Amino acid sequence: MHQESGFRRRLLTHHRKMLNYAIGPEEPREQKCESREESILAFLGIAGTILNLLVIIFVYIYTSL
Repeated sequence: MHQESGFRRRLLTHHRKMLNYAIGPEEPREQKCESREESILAFLGIAGTILNLLVIIFVYIYTSL
């Protein structure tokens, strides 16, 4: 029973920390860094997709000539 109580306390504490991240007016430094990294990766993914589409179109036109 004592271990279950400790686990529940840790779970609630973890939940409060997550809630603080969601509600807090200022983003912690680590979260800002992760957000920037995610936006860079998203941009690279979109750029890669566009380049792949251009290659597919170019190869299609080249092979149909």
